[in-house]
Amino acid sequence: MDCIEVTGIRSYGYTGLLPEERTLGQWFEVDLTLWLDLQVSGKSDDINDTVDYRHAIDMVKHIIQTAKFALVEKLAEVIAEDVLKFESISQVRVKLSKPSPPIPDFGGRITIDITRSK
Repeated sequence: MDCIEVTGIRSYGYTGLLPEERTLGQWFEVDLTLWLDLQVSGKSDDINDTVDYRHAIDMVKHIIQTAKFALVEKLAEVIAEDVLKFESISQVRVKLSKPSPPIPDFGGRITIDITRSK
C-alpha cells in the first residue's frame, strides 16, 4: 500500500494530566502517515484522485487547539479517528509528541505512536 507522510505539524493545545496543562497549554507536534492508493492520482495528476493533505493538517491543528483531554493517548486516538474519515485513507499512523512535558529534571520528549485502520 502507498502512503503519504506529513511531518512536523505543530500546534499549541490544552491536553494534559495537570490542571496547568489544560489552562496554560503547551506545544504539541504530530507526524502522520496516511495509507491510500496513489496509483490513480499518480497517473491522472488530479487532486480529486488523492487526499488533499492540507485538510488533514488543518484538522489536526484544530483538534489540538480545541481539545482538553487528560491524556495524550486520547488526543492521538481522536486525531486518528478523524483522519480515517477521509474516504481514500485506509490506515493512519499518528505520532504525537509533547516536546517539553512538565516533568521535573527531564529534558526529553514524550511521544505516543499509534496506527489505526478502517
